[in-house]
Amino acid sequence: MTKQKATLIGLLAILLWSTMVGLIRGVSEGLGPVGGAAAIYSCSGLLLLLTVGFPQLKTFSFRYLVAGCVLFVTYEICLALSLGYAATRQQAIEVGMVNYLWPSLTIAFAILFNGQKARWWVVPGLLISLLGVSWVLGGENGLNLVEIKNNIASSPLSYILAFCGAFIWATYCTVTAKYAKGKNGITLFVLLTALSLWVQYFSSPQPAMIFSLPVVFKLILCALSLGFAYAAWNIGILHGSVSLLAVGSYFTPVLSSALASVLLSASLSWAFWQGACMVCAGSLLCWYATRN
Repeated sequence: MTKQKATLIGLLAILLWSTMVGLIRGVSEGLGPVGGAAAIYSCSGLLLLLTVGFPQLKTFSFRYLVAGCVLFVTYEICLALSLGYAATRQQAIEVGMVNYLWPSLTIAFAILFNGQKARWWVVPGLLISLLGVSWVLGGENGLNLVEIKNNIASSPLSYILAFCGAFIWATYCTVTAKYAKGKNGITLFVLLTALSLWVQYFSSPQPAMIFSLPVVFKLILCALSLGFAYAAWNIGILHGSVSLLAVGSYFTPVLSSALASVLLSASLSWAFWQGACMVCAGSLLCWYATRN
């Protein structure tokens, strides 16, 4: 495994992750927000068992095992349900953009809790990312407080879950960097996510799961993308250029929105793309502020 090949495999993970917003939303439209998410993570967990394998838990740090399980499972549930509960397909893409606050927040948390050194321009980087999300939520008029308020009020649960998810994933990344010590519990975490979603599905009223050929096709694609993305990212991080992968990951908001727009046949305004680019620019500025 050469460094160049491993880096390309890691970049493939970014491409696969970028399909998640469109595919998760597509599956949830047929199987329901909870049932669709449960099916996705069940299939992905089985795939990870075959590709990554089940971790040797006795070698794990207890702090990483507990905190990783709780944070990962909570984040994935927030992400999947925020997309599934969105009122429209276009709103699901907007909700996905809120989730992409996590790169900037991860850097902020690393500075606050892990002693990461950074230059002063990390602050404008965070503000630009937040402005970008606000720009997206403002609809065609860009930064419009009335439109933002109306947009959030139309589906508050989706936006709350996405916003909380961004903070949770940033916390997960911070905890992983501090306590994981090179260990990877992704297979366990995905399987626990699936189990949690099935418990929720069978313990509360849920819409019927309607399987159709397009829904099953999207389910398979989503499970493959999620499973192979984590496997590919692990290879890239271990053997590739971490710096190049970090830069590539910050362009995910634009790539994810573009793919979701195609997969969901949803048109996005010019103001949306402006906001998406702001989110990317803010994340890159935050990352650059931590470089020596």
